[in-house]
Parts: sequence; C-alpha cells; structure tokens
Amino acid sequence: MKINPVGWFEIYVQDIERAKSFYQAVFNITLEKLNSPGIEMWRFPANMDGWGAGGSLVCMPGYPSGGNSTLVYFSCADCAVEEARVVAAGGRLQRQKMSIGEYGFISLIFDTEGNMIGLHSLQ
Repeated sequence: MKINPVGWFEIYVQDIERAKSFYQAVFNITLEKLNSPGIEMWRFPANMDGWGAGGSLVCMPGYPSGGNSTLVYFSCADCAVEEARVVAAGGRLQRQKMSIGEYGFISLIFDTEGNMIGLHSLQ
C-alpha cells in the first residue's frame, strides 16, 4: 500500500481553550475532544480515508508550545480567506499570501500559543 509521508500531526499548546477558539475561528470548524489519559487532545475534522493527514491540538505537562522547527500547512481553497481571520482570532501574521509558483500560494501565521503554521491554496 502506498501512503503519504505524514500520517498525523500534533500542535502543542499551553492554553487549550484559547488555542481551540483560535483554530475554530480561523478555519470555521469545530474540534472534537479525544479521550487520552493524562493528555488533553482536540482533533481537527478529518476524513481518515482521504488524502492528507489528520491531527490535533495537545496540552500535556512538560511539552511547551512554540519554538519548534516543524511547520504544518493547512490546505485551503484560498489561503487569503483564513489569513483574514487570524488577527481577529488572536493570532498574528508572519507572511501575507504569496505565490510559490506552480505549487500555488502560502501564508505564514502564528497562533495564540506562539506556533507558526502555514496556509496553502492553489488559488
């Protein structure tokens, strides 16, 4: 079986309620609580049989947010739409929508926990 190289992602946060509010507002989604002993996890909506990877927000003692070198890109129809919601949701913009040539467009943003994430679209 041929699989994609990324099967799951986790974004570590300090304030789970603040982080949930940010991601739900920017992506206009509802996160779902996962039952994981000793760890608070909220899963992004995902079709586990579809293309791409599912993932969650994670709040776990001893694992701080921000300062890491991993960048998760969220797929969007037009990344300018989600980018426009970032500041109102408590985040900040690192790089406005820019062309990456034949591969589409990206925006780079920071969430409320100091994690930089990417937005990617083909338009």
